[in-house]
Amino acid sequence: MRAVLCKSYGPPEGLVVEDVASPTPGPGEVVVSVKAAGVNFPDVLIVENKYQLKPPLPFSPGSELAGVVKLIGDDVTNVKPGDRVLAITGYGAFAEEAKVDAQRLIGIPHAVDFVTAASFGLTYATSDHALRDRGALKPGETLLVLGAAGGVGIAAIEIGKAIGARVIACASSDEKLAACRAHGADATINYATEDLRERIKTLTDGKGPDVVYDPVGGPYTEPALRSIAWRGRLLVVGFAAGEVPKIPLNLTLLKGCAIVGIYWGDFSRREPARFAESMRQLWQWLADGKLKPHVSATFPLERAADALVQIAGRKVVGKIVVTIGS
Repeated sequence: MRAVLCKSYGPPEGLVVEDVASPTPGPGEVVVSVKAAGVNFPDVLIVENKYQLKPPLPFSPGSELAGVVKLIGDDVTNVKPGDRVLAITGYGAFAEEAKVDAQRLIGIPHAVDFVTAASFGLTYATSDHALRDRGALKPGETLLVLGAAGGVGIAAIEIGKAIGARVIACASSDEKLAACRAHGADATINYATEDLRERIKTLTDGKGPDVVYDPVGGPYTEPALRSIAWRGRLLVVGFAAGEVPKIPLNLTLLKGCAIVGIYWGDFSRREPARFAESMRQLWQWLADGKLKPHVSATFPLERAADALVQIAGRKVVGKIVVTIGS
């Protein structure tokens, strides 16, 4: 089979595509014929050896896939060959075939195509866990989304609206903010040209947002926290800006607020029943038309490195997907 390989840590341009042996499933494992793989910011960090997950070299990057079950190992009873499945793999998805723990597989509804499924799992599951579970976002509250035009950002906008919140989207260009409005944002802030704190104050009548969804970090976290409402919740999702902010803890005292960490990967492993409920709700919202994944581009397997360069440069609106099988 063909696979994208990371043979040494570094920028995505160093990835290669080679023929490798097809995997064989062990007990409790499944081999999936990959049809599409979502591209996410952690994929860049893993290749650069900057992520908490550190697979041994060489490895194939790619943290989520959609495809068809090809082979099953012993003791696998939840799926069978031919089933359409989604899997969050951590790594290994940028390949024609991938070996996956059978318990990590999620069935794909027949109405959902592979490209949509591959763009759906990680971003929407992360945002749902963050907003409903950890952030306890309620109808009528105000949600501020930083990095709102990215994959998790658009997912957060749509889930916030599905819950019944007012959503303020923040991004770095008017083009990105137009995409945010198209996905339901009630108001927008261009933090490249506007003062973030002053604009938040204006849009919330001085009250501030109840929940801040932050996948960006860097220079935006602290002003967002300083603007948060009483009993607000700052959701720490990631650090796409590259810098992990250092927050003065007295702000939590003055605001009576909480800073909440979001680590979806461990949540899905440690709390499988709650994760299953989350996915049921997400599939239902998708079927109801409340969620509309935004795939701005697709790349063939041979250009997976180009896809990662786009993500690393923060040039992507919504999601991009690597297409693999026919």
